[in-house]
Amino acid sequence: MTQFVALLRGINVGAAGKGRKSVAMPKLRDLVEGLGATEVETYLQTGNVLFAAEGTPAAWEARIEEAVARRFHCDVAVLVRPLEELVDIASTCPFVDAAEERPNLVHVGFAKQKIAPAMADSTEKHWRNGECVTVRGQAIWADYAEGVAQSRLTPGVLERAFGSPVTLRNVKTLRALVEMAAP
Repeated sequence: MTQFVALLRGINVGAAGKGRKSVAMPKLRDLVEGLGATEVETYLQTGNVLFAAEGTPAAWEARIEEAVARRFHCDVAVLVRPLEELVDIASTCPFVDAAEERPNLVHVGFAKQKIAPAMADSTEKHWRNGECVTVRGQAIWADYAEGVAQSRLTPGVLERAFGSPVTLRNVKTLRALVEMAAP
């Protein structure tokens, strides 16, 4: 049995579950359990699901995407990673000082397809006010030095640069996911 984390991209995770692409976390937990996963947990209203299951990340991505489309009537990209991969990624943050000072503004991104470090180069023209994007392994690291809301490093920019759906999580959320699964 492998521990996984499913990261849903582009959903409205409000507790009320109202609006476009709405997915309430209790319903998401039920959905993943209904697919045969065990030890299913969500972290706050973040669109992240920890679970244990047999199978591959790609198979779980497809199963969860299909089930979300059927149950919630919305198409969302789901990225599934083994928990141990997230643990490794959390230990390779290239923006260590910034992550300690501003864990809500340093993000790690996950892409559906394999990525290469050179792909980050095309994001540079969008950097403002100390922002930076770099790649470590299969993780896209972005430092939104002065905040995400006004940044030009939008999900669309990142998806064009990396040629794939991309979902971001801040360091605070990444750390919480890793801690939740710790024995």
